[in-house]
Amino acid sequence: MSSSLNFHLEHYEGPLDLLLDLIRKQQIDIRDIPIAKITAQYFEYMEKARQMDIDLSAEFVYMAATLIYIKSKMLLPEDPILAKDGAEEDPRQELVDRLLEHEQYKNAAEMLQQKRLIEENVWSNPQVKAFISEDEDPGISTTLFDLVKAFGEVLERAKNRPIYEVAGEDVSVADMMLYLKSIFLSVGDDEPVFIVRIFERQRSRRAMIALFLAVLEMVKLQAVEVCQQDLFGEIALRRQKSFDTVFAGGDPVSAIEKDYR
Repeated sequence: MSSSLNFHLEHYEGPLDLLLDLIRKQQIDIRDIPIAKITAQYFEYMEKARQMDIDLSAEFVYMAATLIYIKSKMLLPEDPILAKDGAEEDPRQELVDRLLEHEQYKNAAEMLQQKRLIEENVWSNPQVKAFISEDEDPGISTTLFDLVKAFGEVLERAKNRPIYEVAGEDVSVADMMLYLKSIFLSVGDDEPVFIVRIFERQRSRRAMIALFLAVLEMVKLQAVEVCQQDLFGEIALRRQKSFDTVFAGGDPVSAIEKDYR
């Protein structure tokens, strides 16, 4: 008696995860997506999910409609007037921008997850207290993982309040680094900057993500450190001694601007 056919269906957190996986597995240039091929593979995944009675969220259905819309626009002939003026945009551009942004955030989260796993397997020496001055305040131990968790909570709360997506807004990570630099320069050297409050001031999710990536870059460059003044208190950023050195000449900001293009 032959056994029934079984197949494994990978789980994705959202449609962007699925599209990124399809693109990366086939080594496709993300800026030149073969929309017909990717759309067919996307619908194949949805059909397998339907056969296995897996309930996909509305986001998957919305993305399916978006792919069909992009595919239909690419089938239309080019407008000769727009083509002559160079004003006709690639119908895939908005999707490409979303995928690149999602990939950056996903890579950052994976990097922090690896860092957390390393930290969990590292044992500190309790005798280190003997070398710390009594009048020195070491602060409360805070990791970048705590910052990621706080950022996730901010995004969750943002769903319940209006977010104003400004048309044509182009907020870069480098811009947000300069924005944070100006905030630090406006307060005292030892004054903390409560980062969650700054997240909540942003008017769009894109600005929030760019700000979050800017914080990661500044921590990586050792310009700032993550800290908490009280147990379970607000997460803050504090200037490190190398803050002025990092921003001298603007070279780090220029390099980061190239990395996120």
